[in-house]
Formats: sequence, structure tokens, C-alpha cells
Amino acid sequence: MSIPVSDLPLWIVIPISLLMLLGAGLTLLGAIGLLRLPTFYERIHAPTLGTSWGVGAIMLASILYFSVVGSRPVLHEILIGVFITLTTPVTLILLARAALHRDRAEENKTVPQDGPPV
Repeated sequence: MSIPVSDLPLWIVIPISLLMLLGAGLTLLGAIGLLRLPTFYERIHAPTLGTSWGVGAIMLASILYFSVVGSRPVLHEILIGVFITLTTPVTLILLARAALHRDRAEENKTVPQDGPPV
């Protein structure tokens, strides 16, 4: 039997609300960084970090909420966190390497050249 949302105790509503606000704030910060930072290489860091930590906080809030409402532990959402944690850095590296390869092929002087420093 599940608990109606209006009957949730205050001791669980406060942490869930704080985690949701933290997650939304971090995700917003990552989106603002994507818009405001000047170069591609700087832009890829803010959303990567902001959305990873933001999704983590929202995921924890969701685990708490559905564990209390469903009267049983809900742990399958941890898989979402694992997938986000594994795929976000890999995507960052692939995007950065593709951009670096493109800039080197176009002989852009603002990026380091391939090979040991002289």
C-alpha cells in the first residue's frame, strides 16, 4: 500500500526538496556555462560537470521519494547514476578529441600541435 503524497512526513519532504533544488540548480548552472563560456573547449566542461552532479542529486531525491511512498527500497535508479557517471566523461573526451583533430586539420594556431613540446 502506498502513502498519499499529502501525508508524507516533514522529515522526508525537506531532504527531497533540498536535493531537487540542488539538482535543478546544478543543471541550470551547467546550462548557463554552456551559453556563457567563449570557446568550445571551455563550454564542454560546465554542462558535463553540472548535469552529472545535477542528475545525481535528482536521482537521490527520486530514490528517497519512491522508497518512502512505495514502502520498500527503490534501488534500480542507481543504474541511471552509474550510466550517467560512465557515459558523460567518455562523451566529453570524444567531443574534445574530435574538436582538437578538426582544429589541427584546419591548422588552427590557438590549439597545441601534435607531438612533444619544443
